[in-house]
Amino acid sequence: MEGSFRIGRIFGIPILIHYSFILVIPLFAWIIGSQITLTADMLHGVFSVPIDTSLITEGIMPWVLGTVIALGLFGGVLIHELAHSLVARRKGIKINSITLMIFGGIAAMEEGIPDPKAELPMALVGPIASLVVGLMCVGIAYAVPAVIKNPPVAGVVIFVFGYLGLLNIILFAFNLLPAFPMDGGRVLRAWLAERMPLHRATKIAADIGKGFAIVFGLIGLFFFSPFLILIALFIYIGASMESAAVKYSFLLQDVTVGDMMSSPVTTVPPTLPVSQVITMMYSSKHLGFPVVERDTLIGMVTLADINHMTSIDREAMQVRDVMTRDPVTLPPTAPVIDALKIMSARNFGRIPVVQDGKILGIVTRTDILKVTELKQI
Repeated sequence: MEGSFRIGRIFGIPILIHYSFILVIPLFAWIIGSQITLTADMLHGVFSVPIDTSLITEGIMPWVLGTVIALGLFGGVLIHELAHSLVARRKGIKINSITLMIFGGIAAMEEGIPDPKAELPMALVGPIASLVVGLMCVGIAYAVPAVIKNPPVAGVVIFVFGYLGLLNIILFAFNLLPAFPMDGGRVLRAWLAERMPLHRATKIAADIGKGFAIVFGLIGLFFFSPFLILIALFIYIGASMESAAVKYSFLLQDVTVGDMMSSPVTTVPPTLPVSQVITMMYSSKHLGFPVVERDTLIGMVTLADINHMTSIDREAMQVRDVMTRDPVTLPPTAPVIDALKIMSARNFGRIPVVQDGKILGIVTRTDILKVTELKQI
């Protein structure tokens, strides 16, 4: 994920930190620290364990405890994502990384059409891991008075583990809401997929997730909660994107690049003036052309390449001066869904289709969308 850096590996899985994680830790520490007495009273009411607050509220201790609890919470999130990842790996799914970010964590898994039989245990194990962590923390909080006889020190330990226990139990409950793409939504999708095609199950689960997102957004607006509004946007956008991805994967699963490529292809030589390429774009309504020299593809020239130059520079330049060299290509036997993934990941509009060094055709994002519409008839 862009904006992330690696901090290590656990069970061979790279662990990344997103820049938003660095921003949210001080925020959480400030929120927790500024409400330290109120939170201690709340924990006492929930767990019925006496909490001596004399050390908790002293000096900078509220902010220290806020930082410790914030880091502990994300430690629980990491365990949650590791549980997902380890079960996924046992099901034969490759795990590329785990990224900790502002909304929690995300495990980057190998893309493909989800298997409902594998998704159900994968989705359930994360919340269960959060529940186990929460119950362990609560158990420690209850055990502290019998182990630590110093009331102020015991109060600090009870506060930390009681708070982390409560937060992890809330994380367990929140993740089980059927708001796709959260874990509860994935459980719902897996259950529905046993009774109908996967793309229909995904659409229903995504629509329910969008409904939850709208409710969260309205509550966030009513109570002036920016964080709840951000969660609503995260759920709504995530549900929309995954629903579309599964729909395309299902509809295009048997289609190859060769089945839908445009051929023959209009190509340009590297010596063609850029001004003439612009004229060709106007007349053909195509925004990119393969660059061919001696029957060999050597590059791609697109509107984006040309836009990097000033209008004055364009007048003196040829295609070879602005083209993208060594372009991404695909063979005609490649699944068209692979082309769509590359286009989405790299923001491409078109990919040349090449075999034995010769360009056979070109596949564009528009071609893929048209075929998808036809497949839905």
